[in-house]
Amino acid sequence: MELTTVWFVLIGILWAGYFVLEGFDFGVGMLFPVLGRGADRERRRRVLLNTIGPTWDGNEVWLVTAAGATFAAFPEWYATLFSGFYLILLVILVALILRVLAFDYRGKRDDPSWRKRWDAAIVFGSVVPAFAWGLVFTNMIHGLPINSQGVYTGGLLTLLNPLALLGGLTTLALFLLHGSIFVALKTDGTIRREARHVATRVGVVAAVLAIALLVVLNLQTGNDISWICFVAAVIALVVGLVFNVRGREGWAFSGTFVAIGLTVAALFTMLFPDVMPSTSNAAWSLTTDNASSSHLTLAIMSWVALLFTPIVVLYQGWAYWIFRRRISTDQIPPATEPRLASEQVVH
Repeated sequence: MELTTVWFVLIGILWAGYFVLEGFDFGVGMLFPVLGRGADRERRRRVLLNTIGPTWDGNEVWLVTAAGATFAAFPEWYATLFSGFYLILLVILVALILRVLAFDYRGKRDDPSWRKRWDAAIVFGSVVPAFAWGLVFTNMIHGLPINSQGVYTGGLLTLLNPLALLGGLTTLALFLLHGSIFVALKTDGTIRREARHVATRVGVVAAVLAIALLVVLNLQTGNDISWICFVAAVIALVVGLVFNVRGREGWAFSGTFVAIGLTVAALFTMLFPDVMPSTSNAAWSLTTDNASSSHLTLAIMSWVALLFTPIVVLYQGWAYWIFRRRISTDQIPPATEPRLASEQVVH
C-alpha cells in the first residue's frame, strides 16, 4: 500500500476517534437544559460535568492530531479545506474555546447568574461544533467549486446548501444520542433513567437523518465498501437503541460508538482517492497523490506515529478505566467552594 493511502486511512481513523469520543462530550453539553433542571438543578449539572470532567481534554487531542496530520501529510488538502471553510472553522474554534472556559470558570463563583451564563456557553460550545462538523464533512464529500490552482471559489452560502444542512442535523442528532447514552452509562438514579428516555426519543430522529444522508451520498459517490459500512452502521445504531430500551447502557454505548465510527469510515471510503473533489472540473480535484507531501516526509511521519500512537491510546484507555464508576446527585456535595470541572470528579 502506498504511504499516501496509508496516511489517508490514518487521518480517517483520527477523525473517527475524534467523533466517537468528543461526540459524546458534545452530547453531554447539549443535555444541560434537558437533564440539568429541577429543584436540584446545580447538583444535576455537576453530575453531567463529572461524567466528562476527567477525559474531555484528552478527547480533543484527536482533533489537534487529525488537523496536524492533514497539514503534514496532505498540505494542499489542508490549505484548501481551511481556506474554503474559514468562517465555519473559525466559529467552531470560538465555540470550543468558550466551552473550555466554561468548564473551568463556571465553578469559580457561587453565583447562580454567573453559572447560568457559563452553562449557556457550554451548550453553545457543544451545539455549534456538533452541527458545523456535519456541514464541513458533507460538503467535502459532495464536492466544492475548486479551480485549477486548488483554490475554493465559492462563498459561505455555497456551503449552506440543503444537503450540507442535512449533514449538520445528522451529526447533531447522533452526538446528542451518543451523549445521552453515555450519561446513562456513567450515572445512577433519576438522571440515568431520564437519559435513557431522551436517548430513545432522539435515537429515532438520528436514525432517520443518518439513513437519509448516507443514502443520498452513497447514490452520488458511493461504492461497494461504503454501502457495506453504511448498512453496518445502521445495524449498530439499531442494536444500540434496542439495548438502551432494555437498560443495557454498556452495549447501547458500544452500538452508537461503532455506528459513528462506521459512518466516518463510509464517508472517507466515498471520498477516496479524492480528498477535495471539485465540482467545477473533476480534473481539478485534489487527490491523495497530487495533494500529498514527499515520500520522505510521509515515511518519517509513519515512524513517529508507530512510536507514539500506542502510548497515547494506552494512556487514554487507562484514564477511562480509572474514572469508570457511576455517579449520582447523592454523591455531589453542596457548592461551598469554587472548583474546576476537572476537580469535581467523585472517586
